[in-house]
Amino acid sequence: MRSPIILATGSYAPARVVTNAEVDALLGASTDQWLVENVGIRERRWMAPEQTTSDLIVAAAEKALARAGVAAEQLDLIIVSTDTPDYLSPSTSVVVQHKLGATNAGCYDVNSACAGWVTALDQGARYLMTEPGARYVLVAGGYGMSRFLDFTDKKTANLFADGAGVALLGVGEQPGFLASNLLAVGSFHDALGIYTGGANRPCTPENVAQFGGPKVEFVKKFPKTFNTDYWPRLMQGALDKVGLSFDDVNHYYFTQLNLRTIEAMMALIRQPLSKTHWVMDKWGYTGSPCVVMALDDAITQGKGPQPGDVILFCASGGGITMAASVWKWV
Repeated sequence: MRSPIILATGSYAPARVVTNAEVDALLGASTDQWLVENVGIRERRWMAPEQTTSDLIVAAAEKALARAGVAAEQLDLIIVSTDTPDYLSPSTSVVVQHKLGATNAGCYDVNSACAGWVTALDQGARYLMTEPGARYVLVAGGYGMSRFLDFTDKKTANLFADGAGVALLGVGEQPGFLASNLLAVGSFHDALGIYTGGANRPCTPENVAQFGGPKVEFVKKFPKTFNTDYWPRLMQGALDKVGLSFDDVNHYYFTQLNLRTIEAMMALIRQPLSKTHWVMDKWGYTGSPCVVMALDDAITQGKGPQPGDVILFCASGGGITMAASVWKWV
């Protein structure tokens, strides 16, 4: 069996820093103290007017390719996870292929909301396991949610940010990819999302007049304990496949929405907080790519995994979709 490994990572956060105070001015409400105390977000990044989701991904991808010494032309496959695509159609991955110059790569998009990058990572690994001639797969996540914010809604506009992260996968002599686990609770498909612009509610004049243009919105509440209820089961389901326990994991990388949730999760599974890493305090919530952005930031700071370490990605997003993936760092 071929052994997929993570060769390199890359991340990109746009240059524009947006503080909580700036968001409060746009909202006309004071949310800074609550946001810092309850979520952990102090600032975030928004892309420039001339940028789009594919640009963020290309910037992150170029870093990973340079670190691995791999040319874009050598890529066999590009998988892009995003729920803020450049277009409804065609896929954002073909735009990334063109901008990167990855002329030999096949490509497709994945939309599993904020669980999408971990889901795409699983697909990239399995492609390398089963495709004898493939050498390199770029698994990318991109988030441009600043384009879909509603500044009349203080429950959403102060959370979301823009960014991108990628992992370049290759094939090694030692096992890298170990196991994964996917779960979903589809009854929440109508709770959080961008509900205008698709086939269910197209941007007709009537719909725009009634609902407004495409915007991210919370329609109904999630249970406050959803992640703490489901994440242990999600992670354990992956670990059980390879006979590992929570104690065997050296590094945990979670969805970067809420620092308090991460703290509670590490306490729940009885693991030290030093085993995880967070970036929402400086980059805000970057959705699908936030997990790999946290990994890349840890590596950049010299806090990343060492050869032989077991790492676990755990993510959840609108739908609700969930994904966990376990790897050995090679």
